[in-house]
Amino acid sequence: MSRPVKAVINLAALQHNLAQVKRYAPYSRIMAIIKADAYGHGLIPVAKALAESATSISAFGVACLEEAMQLREANLQTPIVLLAGFFEQKELHEISKLNLDIVLHDGSQLALLEQTKLNKKISVWLKVDTGMRRLGVSVAEASSVYPRLAACPWVADEIKLVSHFAAVDLQHNEVAGAQMQQFQQADAPDFSARSMAASAGILVYPEAHLDWVRPGLMLYGISPFDTKLAEDFGLKPVMTLQSQIIAIKHAAKGDKIGYNGTWVCADHTRIGVVAIGYGDGYPRHLKSGTPVLVNGKQASLIGRVSMDMITVDLTHHRHTQVGDCVTLWGEGLPVEIIASYADTIPYTLITGVKPKRGAILYRGEM
Repeated sequence: MSRPVKAVINLAALQHNLAQVKRYAPYSRIMAIIKADAYGHGLIPVAKALAESATSISAFGVACLEEAMQLREANLQTPIVLLAGFFEQKELHEISKLNLDIVLHDGSQLALLEQTKLNKKISVWLKVDTGMRRLGVSVAEASSVYPRLAACPWVADEIKLVSHFAAVDLQHNEVAGAQMQQFQQADAPDFSARSMAASAGILVYPEAHLDWVRPGLMLYGISPFDTKLAEDFGLKPVMTLQSQIIAIKHAAKGDKIGYNGTWVCADHTRIGVVAIGYGDGYPRHLKSGTPVLVNGKQASLIGRVSMDMITVDLTHHRHTQVGDCVTLWGEGLPVEIIASYADTIPYTLITGVKPKRGAILYRGEM
């Protein structure tokens, strides 16, 4: 490997975070959300670590059939839920063959399901739109959709009800409370189980835990709240993005650093060049002053992020040398903080890492 960029994935931290989910929601079954390549952490290694954890999970949640097929090809037999259901009628045969659950959220899906002859029944989660205004049948429609699902010969007997919060706050949950009321209106005794809470709901809204919870971001040791860090909830970062110093330069007062000279040296400055850039998933729009860790000690980004390199201020790092380790986010430097400097959310950072230009290393299995 010529480039020293690496994302270190701590599977022990992942399993720790799963145990924290159970601590917050002890009476709920867990659907671990591992869509988008397990939020950039690696679908198969993450799924195996979760399946082998001392804390049991009851299902995986993925975005599409392709992700589910990868899990089955890796011999993972845990139930898998297709969170967006199916997109084409022909997918239903593969879904039935692989024994996958589907989330049904639209009348057109129901019509296709009724028209398709299958060799084996499919387990269905009916999604109701309680305020997200994204996927889901309306609360009013739910009462007419359920009987059709129950009458469909290709639908398994136990039909579950699911919805998704548009917002859960740390203290005031008026919006979430209104959605819970909508959910209760759509509910009926015939549903075998219910699910509302993802990570934010798990952490601060116990009334929403119900039969199933669906942790995503918190599994990877990241807070879903702008004003709280993961460590505030007992969570540990799973991904640590690292690289190395590849050159050290000296600049005089008034020298301009990087493209368009957006950062000007206020005094003599020792500069470290780091092998990381937006081609690796480190955002171009990060501001000067964004923290990094050099050998565990904080330094700051100066100048613009390039495709392959960044520059950092080493003025107070007199002993730093070429080859020394630089942490961009992860252990000791929460990705939530870096996301704030990029005016974005942590999801975009962790799913944007480009492993083909470096390496993903896994360590710390329990």
